[in-house]
Amino acid sequence: MKVGIDSYCYHRLMGGAYPELEREPSVRLTAFDVLDRARALGVDGVSIEACFLPVIDDALLERLSGMLVDYRLEPVWAWGHPNGLSSGTDAAAADDLARHLGHARDVGARVMRICAGGRRTRPSTWSEHKAKLIPMLRRLTGPAEDAGVVMAVENHIDLLADEMVELIETIDSPWLRVCYDTANNLRMFEDPLAVARKLAPLAAATHIKDITAQRGDPKTFAFWPSVPLGRGLIDVAAILRLLRDAGFDGVLALEIDYLSPLYFGDSEEAAIAESIGWLRREVDALTPSRASAAAVART
Repeated sequence: MKVGIDSYCYHRLMGGAYPELEREPSVRLTAFDVLDRARALGVDGVSIEACFLPVIDDALLERLSGMLVDYRLEPVWAWGHPNGLSSGTDAAAADDLARHLGHARDVGARVMRICAGGRRTRPSTWSEHKAKLIPMLRRLTGPAEDAGVVMAVENHIDLLADEMVELIETIDSPWLRVCYDTANNLRMFEDPLAVARKLAPLAAATHIKDITAQRGDPKTFAFWPSVPLGRGLIDVAAILRLLRDAGFDGVLALEIDYLSPLYFGDSEEAAIAESIGWLRREVDALTPSRASAAAVART
């Protein structure tokens, strides 16, 4: 397993501050700045959120690809924030997803995280949801195979764990797997460890995230802010063991969305640095060969 970071950790600095929850920053970061920070953090991989990129052209993709190779970062391409396929109702989004499979290939990514939808687009019943979403995703497995890129659909506060399992098993394609977010299903009132046992064996990508609860309506996003790994309600250490036991060998991409104001104020950097340090220690403990290699690198 590889320690990594999702560029969404820097969403506020990349123009994606949550209205009424987060302060607008005085500076802006580009995707290239984020890769520089990933290298400085010493991580092994990075998930690049396409929603924060300017017009995507050959020059941008070539520069990203070159930096990823130079920095020795394993890439995951991330498409679809915030509504993705709008739970199977947006044909134009499906066409855009297919185009992004080519972008993922061009930067060297073998996996592309996708969003099928979100809290706002989820239909009232699973039967209605799957009737629209499954045919759309099934059609996209062909473009994914053509590009040689696995689509990893995130549990994006739109799919319960059993629904996700049914989705993957029904389509039954090696080109559709899961981007497993460790915290999102708690926001849907599911037990995080029970979810992990179901989704870890299906994971091709991850969002390693910890959250806590604060005052307000638990049905709202603001009730469940992110905190540094190891400080919240998610037993991330146990989930990492489940991922290892399931044979996951991809990028463990730290994700911080709305950072709790109790932790470092608006300082993403402090929360990210603490979380990456925590994640690295946990992964080293789970993979002795990795710890030995790190010790050699330090000498």
